[in-house]
Amino acid sequence: MVIDCGGVGYELAISVATYTELPDVGAEARLHVYTHVREDALQLFGFHEVTEKRLFEKLLTISGIGPKLAITVLSGISAERLVGAIRAGDHATLTRIPGIGKKTAERVVLELKDKLDDMAGFTPAADAPVSLGATADDVLSALVNLGYARTAALKAVEAAAKDAAVSGDFERLFRAAVAAVR
Repeated sequence: MVIDCGGVGYELAISVATYTELPDVGAEARLHVYTHVREDALQLFGFHEVTEKRLFEKLLTISGIGPKLAITVLSGISAERLVGAIRAGDHATLTRIPGIGKKTAERVVLELKDKLDDMAGFTPAADAPVSLGATADDVLSALVNLGYARTAALKAVEAAAKDAAVSGDFERLFRAAVAAVR
């Protein structure tokens, strides 16, 4: 995006989460900016929430993660879910993010698990539930989109996912969860 500040346009790379929070074109916007300086470039990264910026900065401390990959990570998963996945050691959730492989996911968990205490408000139990896996997350999302209460849908998916015969198949898990939620 380009921000006009006093007649000067500044190009900022932003995450999808920040993009969805932006007002209409031409309206005033306030962003938290991270300036990345290299010998051959000066890059700006914008964030709607200061917690997202702080998480971005923490990702940059990991070997192999630069600013472009860090912004891609924050575009691939919400900050709350990312913190929850790191705290829970949920490599499966992390590897579903574009650009994050198994080794990088392991490195992220290893290096950040104990460094997220200052991420106020992000508790795995309340704000960032641990992922049940890709299929279960999709089923949970489908149930919530159909109008079921999130807590009831989560309990139904958790109950249905205990059956190994249905846990990996979306359609079977969805049918079992719908039956359990009723």
